[in-house]
Amino acid sequence: MTTQSKTTPKTQPKTAPKTAPRAAREKPSIINGINAAAVFEKVAAVRDNPELASFRFRLSNRWTGADRSRSSIDGYHGGGVDHAHDQGPFVVDSAEPSSMQGSGTAPNPVEFLLHALVSCLTTTIVFHAAARGITIGDMTTEVEGEMDMRGYLGLSGLIRKGFSRVRVSMTVTCDATPETLVSLAEYSPVYDIVSKSLPIALTVTTR
Repeated sequence: MTTQSKTTPKTQPKTAPKTAPRAAREKPSIINGINAAAVFEKVAAVRDNPELASFRFRLSNRWTGADRSRSSIDGYHGGGVDHAHDQGPFVVDSAEPSSMQGSGTAPNPVEFLLHALVSCLTTTIVFHAAARGITIGDMTTEVEGEMDMRGYLGLSGLIRKGFSRVRVSMTVTCDATPETLVSLAEYSPVYDIVSKSLPIALTVTTR
């Protein structure tokens, strides 16, 4: 079992390879459930037509009473075209815990942020590993965000209102090194967004 840790801030990751790595070319095109050949076709199309890289993701939200709100996600804009989600629209509810005078009927927004972070890290590693011919057998993640509620409650102007630190611990079954997986994780869009705002301690252990 090998472990690699990294805490932001950090330098930007290297750009994606222009051609499939040798390992990817020598393995079946379906890796980790991903069609690696189709991924490289998409990369080539975007390289030849940079306007295809422009995406806009969107949703609408409505307050549903007290601590609750509901978001509806119908589709997105990408490559110059509006797309509807194949099995959408998706509906997502949020609430607050009962200990914070909420209903406790759904995850709260900061928990959704943690979900967005780790799900994006997971998907990013899976896709980029597939492009490099790396097979992932299993991947589990634990994440924890630290917050001092005095900022949110307006009791101190010196304490930030959101997370002060996030710790992510990933355990991956594969033949790649933890260093390799950390470098792949850094392609994650949500990791990029969140790590610019606060320190993220990312630890990857392989087995």
